Amino acid sequence: MKYVTPLRRTLTALTTTTLLAGGLLLGQTVIAEPAHAAGKKIVCNVPKMRQQAADLRSKAAQLQRLGATAEARKARAQADALDRRAQSCIDAENNNPKPWN
Repeated sequence: MKYVTPLRRTLTALTTTTLLAGGLLLGQTVIAEPAHAAGKKIVCNVPKMRQQAADLRSKAAQLQRLGATAEARKARAQADALDRRAQSCIDAENNNPKPWN
């Protein structure tokens, strides 16, 4: 009889954890639907993104010359993020299956 209580606690904890994890994952997949499933179009203006990144890089260079290294680092990070986003748009366009016409 003394082995029943720890086993009951273990099974209860395991069942509760499984139910919570399953409920959270199921809830997230139901609530957070992809943009294409919601009927929204994702539009990427790659030349504009590249131009914004170039502007941020020139701003970072100017800030670096003025001695504001932290702000320059932040501007460079934003420019890198824009470049990565533009590249992911290009990759998505290239890897996306074309519609049947």
